[in-house]
Amino acid sequence: MKFTSLVLAFLTALAFLPQPATAAEASSTAAELSALVTKVKDRLQEGKKTEADLAPELKEFDTLIENHKTEKTDAAAEIVLMKAMLYLEVLDNAEQGLKLIQQLKQDYPETKAGKSADSILEHMQQQQQLKTIQRSLVEGSKFPDFDEKDVAGNPMSVAGLKGKIVLIDFWATWCAPCVFELANVQKVYEKYHEKGFEIIGISLDQSQDRLKSFIKEKNVPWPQLCDGNGWGNKLAQKYGIQSIPATFLLDGDGKIIGKDLRGDDLDKAVAKALTKK
Repeated sequence: MKFTSLVLAFLTALAFLPQPATAAEASSTAAELSALVTKVKDRLQEGKKTEADLAPELKEFDTLIENHKTEKTDAAAEIVLMKAMLYLEVLDNAEQGLKLIQQLKQDYPETKAGKSADSILEHMQQQQQLKTIQRSLVEGSKFPDFDEKDVAGNPMSVAGLKGKIVLIDFWATWCAPCVFELANVQKVYEKYHEKGFEIIGISLDQSQDRLKSFIKEKNVPWPQLCDGNGWGNKLAQKYGIQSIPATFLLDGDGKIIGKDLRGDDLDKAVAKALTKK
């Protein structure tokens, strides 16, 4: 499982539901929302993640919104916000999510959630831009090049490795799935490096010193790029990275021939690519 999934983001956000302002809210609006949120969490943990799967819960959201539409409280606004988040973070339906955030801004302008609507809309726009970039990075397409320096100060680009089979590896030392996969990546590197296989690591760490210490400790020999900006990493933004580990396998001409390969799949793909060189 990749680190930072949309479902995990949604479930995490639910933990920050505001406390009801009054006892009356606790016994009505907020309590009803809490009960519905519990149902949604249970469905998600069962693997139910489509609009069809969650149709009963979505209908309950509609009923709650209608029943409390005259209340301009934080608790009432949270119902709209939670439904919007469900569409945005789980169902990947930006159109419906956008409508709900706009409704939140228009109908509940003085609530905490209503006042946060503009920042949510800005975040939505950024996420859509990242998804658009990701959809363009398909197998057979040219991987957009970069011209950066690695943490050792050496120039690094895909063009500089022309003719090689290259794995672009987005990761971080704090990412447990990344670290777990590292042993396999090292094994593949050792097996095929002399035959023309290279790796460029792009770390989302915020400390170059921590990264350097880690790669020294783990004997990671391939170059690492790291600007210290975490999820704001310039290259992560350029390539629309929303979760890690994320990898792109490139042929000798810099075209994408595989994405997010793990374990034996990575070994087989590299072996196959090298035979075609």
